[in-house]
Amino acid sequence: MKFTLRSLVLTSVLTAALSAADPRLSGITAALQPALDEKEIAGAVTLVISREKVLHFETHGFADLATQRAMTPDTMFNIMSMTKLMTATAVLMLQDEGKLKLTDPVAKYIPAFATLKSPSGQPANLTLLQILTHISGLGEASAAAAREARTLADLVPLWIAAPMQNEPGVKWRYCQSGINAAARIVEIVSGKSFDEFLHTRLFVPLDLKHTTYYPSAEQLTYLATAYTKNKTTGTLEAVPASPPARGTRPPTGNAGLYSSAHDYARFCQMLLNGGTFNGQRYLSPVALKLLCTSQTPADMPTGFFQNDTYGQRGTNYGWGIGTCILKVPHPGVAAMLAPGSYGHGGAWGTQAWVDPVRGVAYILMVQRTNFPNSDASDVRRAFQKAAADAIDVN
Repeated sequence: MKFTLRSLVLTSVLTAALSAADPRLSGITAALQPALDEKEIAGAVTLVISREKVLHFETHGFADLATQRAMTPDTMFNIMSMTKLMTATAVLMLQDEGKLKLTDPVAKYIPAFATLKSPSGQPANLTLLQILTHISGLGEASAAAAREARTLADLVPLWIAAPMQNEPGVKWRYCQSGINAAARIVEIVSGKSFDEFLHTRLFVPLDLKHTTYYPSAEQLTYLATAYTKNKTTGTLEAVPASPPARGTRPPTGNAGLYSSAHDYARFCQMLLNGGTFNGQRYLSPVALKLLCTSQTPADMPTGFFQNDTYGQRGTNYGWGIGTCILKVPHPGVAAMLAPGSYGHGGAWGTQAWVDPVRGVAYILMVQRTNFPNSDASDVRRAFQKAAADAIDVN
């Protein structure tokens, strides 16, 4: 592939910008301070990136309260469901190479799916598009049985054994099994374990030094401690967590990655730049459009705001390939985002949202387990609002 001198210069600037000293947008420190004071979080790393440079990179509070270990730019976090966006990218890379199609039946790659019946008793005939947009109706693997799995292949019988939740294509229902099935298909098509595929095709080329399923002894020293907030005392209590060793847990597509704000920002900057970064193309324009535009029916409610508490905002959202799409902004965490913004959060409060209209991405790394809804957290809202306000002023 040929690149112009201008594109090579631009990508060199991008690489340099990501290693620059920590620039700061005004107002973000003050916006996060109440969450620290009120023990909503122990600490955070906030990062805002444009297509060309880092606009803001700041650490707040502690990675571990007991030892008073401060957050650093390289602190690593369990990013949970933010893994899904990387899984979607892996699938789309293989589609770009002509090795699969989103319209293919899952059974083409995992024959056991040919036996799957929908609740009406008809063949389910699930497609890759359905499992990647959470409209498959696929049942969830038994949690107890899944803990015994060592590979993604071990999970396949559990997905088939679980009764389907609804008819395919009629309802959006967040489904971990579907995303994990997509990761298994990546293994089958590529001939590599899922973690190896991500490592060789995304992590190494993007120079993601702190992104892995299986942290090394050195990386373990960078991990932030996870906390839960005691509802009675209001204090933060550490949650025992032991990252797995290779071979003890599958490299799942739905969750499981550990990463840093710096690493995830590089990934988001690749998306902001149309699927390219540092002179290398990762996704074609067609693939990127599939990822970041809604592939679910226009009138189908999706996402995590589908109740009275969060304003019944299901129709404000659609679902792209492995990612949430904001169709219509609404008060709260989406007020500062343009239509067409997309991203994903994690169960422990981490968030990454790409706004292609503004040309920026917001990355928030925290480690708090029991937010009522991490996508709707006040921490996310305060950070994004302060960042957007500062960008507008500048």
